[in-house]
Order: sequence, then C-alpha cells, then structure tokens
Amino acid sequence: MAMTLRTDSAVEAALERLAAQQGVSKHEAALRAILRDDAQSRLADDAMSAYERVSVTYRDALDRLGSV
Repeated sequence: MAMTLRTDSAVEAALERLAAQQGVSKHEAALRAILRDDAQSRLADDAMSAYERVSVTYRDALDRLGSV
C-alpha cells in the first residue's frame, strides 16, 4: 500500500540520521522505526495485561506480602 509521508525539517533530519546510522534508505529507516515503536507498545500492553492477571490471581498473597 502506498502513502505519502509529509515531514518538517526536524523530522527529515532525524530520518536522515536514522538511515545513515542503520545504513539503509530513509524509506527503510521509517519502516523500521514504525515497526519498532509498534513492538514496544505491544510489549507494554502485554506487560500490563500480565500484571492485571497476576494481581487478580494472587491478590491475597500480594496483600500478605505487602503487610510484612
């Protein structure tokens, strides 16, 4: 799927630095940055979901540990 990405000078400079650091085109650097940010967001969501499950399942034990 094609799309146009409009940038300002600060974003363009950052994209050029990323591309140079990674030795790839600006297009590839942008794709990698998007995928990296998405993976970090999913990891944070997964961690919060795991915390919620554990805190419900082990609420009594956590409460006892907190009162020691």
